[in-house]
Amino acid sequence: MKALILSADHFEDSELLVPYYRLQEAGVEVVVASLRRGAITGKHGYEVAVDMTLDEVNPDDYAILILPGGAAPAVVREEPMALEIARRFFAEKKPVAAICHGPQILISADLLLGRRATCYRSVADELKEGGALYEDLEVVVDDNLITSRQPADLPAFMREIMKQLGL
Repeated sequence: MKALILSADHFEDSELLVPYYRLQEAGVEVVVASLRRGAITGKHGYEVAVDMTLDEVNPDDYAILILPGGAAPAVVREEPMALEIARRFFAEKKPVAAICHGPQILISADLLLGRRATCYRSVADELKEGGALYEDLEVVVDDNLITSRQPADLPAFMREIMKQLGL
């Protein structure tokens, strides 16, 4: 089983690293894709190696898509390939997990109309404008969509990710 994380520089460190290492711990191969190869750096200075560019991603190869927050989603959402990757996961009803600002990518991909979701409080109005049914909870699960608000919600976020993957 393989998991795909889409991110860029200025990601919220814990929101990328906790899923990355927890999934590896469970035997899942975790791949990080970004706008360029090399490494991306989080808001708090952690560096993560990029395995491939967005153009190299084949969504068919992955069981789940994870979208960490921080400032990275504001950049990633501008990339048409990132939006297409998210649309493919939704079309195939594969799990998509977004935390904090991560749902911004799903808003830009027009994937949240009528879906229950949460996000960081500063993104809530945009989430509602994108047609989502906003709920201020630590984790919201709507079929294949898992969303959380902030780093403090990571335990609940990971619990639901592991359930979706049957781990």
